[in-house]
Amino acid sequence: MPSSSHRMRQVAVLGSTGSIGTSTLDVARHLPERIRIVGLAANSNWQLLAEQCQEFQPPLAVICNAQAFAAADRSAFPRQTQLLLGEAGVQALVTNAAVDVVVSAIVGAAGLSGTWAALEAGKTVALANKETLVVGGPLITELAQQRGARILPVDSEHSAIFQALTGHTAADVARVVLTASGGPFRGKQAAELEAVTPQQALQHPTWQMGPKITIDSATLMNKALEVIEARWLFGLQPEQIAVIVHPESVVHSFVEFADGSVLAQLSPPDMRLPIQVAVLYPERVSGPAKRLDWANLAALHFEPADRETFAALDLGFEVARHGGTCGAVLNAANEAAVARFLANDLAFLDIARCCRAILDSHDYEPRPTLERLRALDAWARQEVSRWTRTRTLSR
Repeated sequence: MPSSSHRMRQVAVLGSTGSIGTSTLDVARHLPERIRIVGLAANSNWQLLAEQCQEFQPPLAVICNAQAFAAADRSAFPRQTQLLLGEAGVQALVTNAAVDVVVSAIVGAAGLSGTWAALEAGKTVALANKETLVVGGPLITELAQQRGARILPVDSEHSAIFQALTGHTAADVARVVLTASGGPFRGKQAAELEAVTPQQALQHPTWQMGPKITIDSATLMNKALEVIEARWLFGLQPEQIAVIVHPESVVHSFVEFADGSVLAQLSPPDMRLPIQVAVLYPERVSGPAKRLDWANLAALHFEPADRETFAALDLGFEVARHGGTCGAVLNAANEAAVARFLANDLAFLDIARCCRAILDSHDYEPRPTLERLRALDAWARQEVSRWTRTRTLSR
């Protein structure tokens, strides 16, 4: 009888039409003997979801958006695929007995409820939705522990730390160092970024990602959120976490141990590798991810992050220190501010300024309930919708 580590993984993908979701399906496409897709969920792109269902023939599929669900052509989906709606559909999918691993790749705070339901059902969650831990870190990790569920990181930086920490505990760690590509504006000063357009900010030099996370990479808010995620995912103190800019995006993070040893994980910038690591853990097999070309790897460069120009990074460390309601407020404010920037309704540098203003003005609670976090999420978004720089400066 094969060992449990080599059995077929039955996988549900939340956010299957997004960047991480499509990469997950590519991994499954290359490893049909290891991965079976048993459920897919998308927000509104029912046409692509239908194509994915035709290819992978999952028993369940979910359209989260009610209008898209009403508009969807049922004949485009396989007969054996049951089509479900909204949050209730996601809950039914992630709690289904056939599901072993849930890839949580819905962008933003919207991914929290599906991740919560999967953990409550004791599933293994391959977590690409960092906002889940940013918003409710202590609640999420406590739930996983209570239910015997496992959280495996999909972010390349946290996957690198996870791999380096295998066989070790937080007590062995002096610090972890998250690497950042620096985004499209590495080396720029604030004065050069005042007139940045969404088109310019979406031109990431090394990674192909969705628009929201690409803007987060340009502001370094992505790294700020990863600091908070690392805090809860690995049980670290904020003082044990550092960030360094590494433009080649080959070293995905370092772990420095108490004895001075440093372990790093290296690979080309290809999200299919950390996805495969999480879905198949602890198994290692040949997959579709790119390999390092050592002959052409001439040099690796590292430099400190410019925390004065990219003010979002300090917000991440501050929220990691204070915890409580801060993560929910920062995450919601950032999502709303990025949306305004993409709509040409907010300046690039105003994203961090707006987040700072909303974070400073909220009623902080050290031990909030999930309901309180959701209420603050809505409050922060409303505050961002009416925020102006003039209003902040006149305080």
